[in-house]
Amino acid sequence: MSEQDGPGSAYSIALTRFLAAIDQLERTVAARIENDIANADIEEELAIMQDDRARLALDLDAALTRAAALEKTRDEVLRRLETVGAGVAAALGRRKD
Repeated sequence: MSEQDGPGSAYSIALTRFLAAIDQLERTVAARIENDIANADIEEELAIMQDDRARLALDLDAALTRAAALEKTRDEVLRRLETVGAGVAAALGRRKD
């Protein structure tokens, strides 16, 4: 090894800078990979949430449709009960006469 190859030589300085740059590049790549994995996880969670939202929207529509049908049926039953009640009241009123 000559004096030019010592710790303060241009070669040594360049090699140190090169190795530091490689280390930084490796850290940057590792961070990017972690970020990409995290983004993929977030995108997967978002897709699951969107699927859940769509399913819940369908369930809500079905529940609202069923509620409307039940309300219509309830109104019809009430109307019939009122008719029957009026008929019973009229029949009881006639029987008293």
